[in-house]
Amino acid sequence: MSFDIALSGIQAINEQLETVSNNIANAATYGFKAGRANFSTVMAGTKANGVEIGSVTQNISQNGSTTTTGRGLDAAIDGRGFFVSRDTQGGLTYTRVGIFSTDTEGYLIDSTGKKVQGYGASNGGALGAMGDIKVPTGQIDAVATKGVAFVGNLSSDWKQLNTVPDPSVSTTYNMVKQSIAYDSLGAQHTVSQYFVKSGDNKMSVYYGVDGSFDPAQKPFELAFDSKGALTTTAKAQVAIPGTGGAAAGTVAFDYTGTTQFAGEATTTTNRSDGYASGAFVGVELAKDGSLVAKYSNDQSQVVGTIAVATFANEGALQAISDTSWTANSSSGAALYNVPGVGLSGKLSTGALEGSNVDITSELVGLMTSQRNYQANSKVLTTESQMMQALMQAL
Repeated sequence: MSFDIALSGIQAINEQLETVSNNIANAATYGFKAGRANFSTVMAGTKANGVEIGSVTQNISQNGSTTTTGRGLDAAIDGRGFFVSRDTQGGLTYTRVGIFSTDTEGYLIDSTGKKVQGYGASNGGALGAMGDIKVPTGQIDAVATKGVAFVGNLSSDWKQLNTVPDPSVSTTYNMVKQSIAYDSLGAQHTVSQYFVKSGDNKMSVYYGVDGSFDPAQKPFELAFDSKGALTTTAKAQVAIPGTGGAAAGTVAFDYTGTTQFAGEATTTTNRSDGYASGAFVGVELAKDGSLVAKYSNDQSQVVGTIAVATFANEGALQAISDTSWTANSSSGAALYNVPGVGLSGKLSTGALEGSNVDITSELVGLMTSQRNYQANSKVLTTESQMMQALMQAL
């Protein structure tokens, strides 16, 4: 009887050593969760008959340390939750390893090649159905400029002029500023604004496009109150000619916030909407889980948002590898959301979650296992000696 008990102890310790060794070997594995061998008594009727490893569990709820990588498609979850991926058979797997990339078809995939699950670009702030995320890798269309926001200070110290500006004669206007506008094909046009002080608290603005200037044009009038604040609320409408097959358009110049104070004239905002066509140059994750595609025209577009899954009992997830799991009846159904919403943890982008293995504890466990192994071996040796003595006595 004692021989069987000691032998079961040695077998159980060997299984425990496998778990400890696996933990130590994966101390540098991203997203790895340390395992623990749980001993249980083997019963023969109502009597104990040895020991066995009843189960091996992983410490899933404890997060590992975060390591900065600087890579745009790396992410770690700060808090609860798992990234969601779909395999080729349609099954969903869950992991804490946020190493993402795009495949040859533009789909976002994880480090094992499974397609990452998330939501498409939001429509009016609403998220659609969860599914594969595809990154558009081609050109984005040009967008014609519809408006220019111009904010600055038009100095009240300027000399009053009563002439129509001549672009070739700088003394016929007080200041000139250029703004950029794009037509429907993405061609760039330069709009020159000629500011002329036309009276007390009054400024006249004349416009030229691509070097052409019509001296017969009616100027746009800006009026200010005695405190230098702009009182004009209307927007100037400047025509952009259609060239090279592009449609003609109109750009609205908005001077809201412009002032007339003494001193130097300044420009704080000269911003136009619209842009030229651009080619895809890369993609990266934002802290809110948005997948942001970047283009050669300095534009960026949100093309999707990754999903994060949480569980009522995440410790009961079924392991399919050291770093990925599947749901079951004990874990409960997955609850999907975007990072930072509900129970889902926030994202740390350009970083990865490391292993949660405590090397010191694992080494202590190795020494404890060694002592237990020696003790059980001693029982076997002692029983063998006793049996030999008994046989010799007979």
